[in-house]
This record gives sequence, structure tokens and C-alpha cells, in this order.
Amino acid sequence: MKSCRRSTGFFFESTIMKRKVAIQGVLGAYHGIAAENFFKEELELVECNTFRDIFKAIKKDPTIIGIMAIENTIAGSLLQNYELQKEYKLPIAGEFKQRISHCFAALPGQSVHDIKEVMSHPIALMQCGNFLDSLPNIKIVEHEDTALAAKDIAEKKMQGVAAICSSKAAEIYGLEILASGIETNKHNFTRFLIVSARWMVEEIINGDVVNKASLVFTLPHTEGSLSKVLSVFSFYGINLTKIQSLPIIGREWEYQFYVDVKYADFERYRQSVDAIRPLISELHILGEYPEGEQSII
Repeated sequence: MKSCRRSTGFFFESTIMKRKVAIQGVLGAYHGIAAENFFKEELELVECNTFRDIFKAIKKDPTIIGIMAIENTIAGSLLQNYELQKEYKLPIAGEFKQRISHCFAALPGQSVHDIKEVMSHPIALMQCGNFLDSLPNIKIVEHEDTALAAKDIAEKKMQGVAAICSSKAAEIYGLEILASGIETNKHNFTRFLIVSARWMVEEIINGDVVNKASLVFTLPHTEGSLSKVLSVFSFYGINLTKIQSLPIIGREWEYQFYVDVKYADFERYRQSVDAIRPLISELHILGEYPEGEQSII
């Protein structure tokens, strides 16, 4: 199986060139839904097996834009994606916060009581814990992707098996929705990052106000080093919206810090970055971009 595939059979061919966006998963995956909501246009989706494959696809074809989940309000951060972002050095050009609503779907003609097995991505299964607890005799099977679980059920004609997936995936693969909105917490959002070749960033931002940045830096192993950096941001009126520490491989008890900051004044933000440079060992600006919208569905 190829690591990335262009979607076929869903979007109609057109003489107009569609924007190409690489997603992790197949048609109906939440990555694709978020991409369509962010760009608000018809897209050519490039299906990738893994998050790393998204970056590889962009390196191979710089006209491709990537969308990548970075954190979920329930499951937390996807730590490996921070490392990929730093490794491939593709700038962040935007973000989008997608409401995640799961459904319970199976081949047509079945009821919930006919289902003996459910499969989905481990995070989706975890997010639907209360619903699954109401079906104590059902077998739970982890799958690599929510939409791919739905696709497998349809293609293999798996009777008695349901997928937890998006309603769009159920529609695409001809499954019947047996229950909707089955996630335990209705405030379930995933934050996605838009990444691209550097020369495409300005076109993606398209004149929107740049008021957010993602940075990664390392600190000397000295007392109070982090608090000094945070004090600088506070002095310049920079709002720290996220901080995530990750160990540095091969350097015991040393950490790198990924931070997201918001600001009203771009010049003050840039001054704060210059002011922290003497306090840190290494700094990478992963992206400066407009704060993302949040879907309401």
C-alpha cells in the first residue's frame, strides 16, 4: 500500500485545479472534514497512512498543504506531532478547531442489538466510553483510523460489526447510523495545524491578522530558567495559551518547551522573542499565523 493516495471517486473532475491537502486517514476522516471547513472550498485530498507521510508528501510535492491534529480537549496533546513539526521544519500557516461528534454505524438492516463488535481508533473508543458501557457484551477492537474502520466494514461486508466514526464517513461508505452524538463529552474539539512549504504561507493566510505563534526552545538546566522566560512574555503583554514540555533524547533530565502565544501587537511579540534569546539555549519559531476558528457543529 502506498503511504499517500489521492482520493478518487468522491470529488468530481473539474478543469479548475483544486487545492491539494494531505490528511492522515481516508475520506470521511476528521482530518478531511477539518480541511474542508478551514479552506471552505472543494479540495483534492491526499490520503496518508501516517502523520509522517503528510510531511513526506509535502517534501515530494511542495504544492501540497498538510493538516495535522496537534491536541484534543479530552485526549490531550499528540506529542509525536510536535517532534515531526520540528524535524521537518515546515512552518505552521494556520489552525482550525474542529468539533468531534462520533456516530455508531454498521451495514444497513441491523439494529444496535445485532452488533457484537465495534472497531475504531483508540482515542475515539475512549471518547465514547459511556456509550460503550451501555453495551456490556460488545467486543471492542482498536483500529488505525475511524473512517478506515467504516470503509473496512463496507468493503468486507462485515455483519454484526459497527464503526465509531464521523457521520460523513458513514454516508460515504454506505453505512447506517444506529446512534449519533455518542461521545461522552459534548465539548470535544480537536485542534488541527495547517503546515506547508514556506512560500505558500502568505497565500494561505490571505491577509488575515497574524496574532498567534508557536515556538519551541530549550533551557539551561538552572534554577528558575523557565520562570524568567515566562516573566518576559508577561512583561511584553504576551498571552501564553499553551506550554508542553518534552524530554530531549540523549540529554538526561533536559527538556524542550513547546509554547503557543497570542498577542495584539506583532512588534511587541517580536520584541519579546528577542528578549528571551539570551535566556534560552535554542529557539525555533514554528509558525506565526492567525488564531483559528472553531467549528460549531
